[in-house]
Amino acid sequence: MKDHRAHGLVQLTFRNPASVVYLSLVTVAALFVTVDMLFVTHDDASLAGVWLFLLAAPTVFLFMIGGDLLASAVADSAAFLYPSLVLSVLIQSYALGLFVRLLRGERRAPSRSVPGSAV
Repeated sequence: MKDHRAHGLVQLTFRNPASVVYLSLVTVAALFVTVDMLFVTHDDASLAGVWLFLLAAPTVFLFMIGGDLLASAVADSAAFLYPSLVLSVLIQSYALGLFVRLLRGERRAPSRSVPGSAV
């Protein structure tokens, strides 16, 4: 039963067209930010990282508010920022999967027969 739920979670998060496009956009933006940070010199701050936050909005901002409520030192740390960014993207990818399933009219994944039940 738990294996079936995990499979459904992976299916909705990673294996539908909307989630694949969204995760691809996030990956491209993350690569752009990484290249910009490591290989490009700027006289002032670069705004490349804003694209990641725009793609992870609005859930990343909920994490930031939650981190601020805990302590401002927590919300400002990289140990909180990066996992909250990744978790926000995964939550939104899952939500996109649910939305696509809703648009297709599918209520649930096909149920498996339970041993001992009438077929």
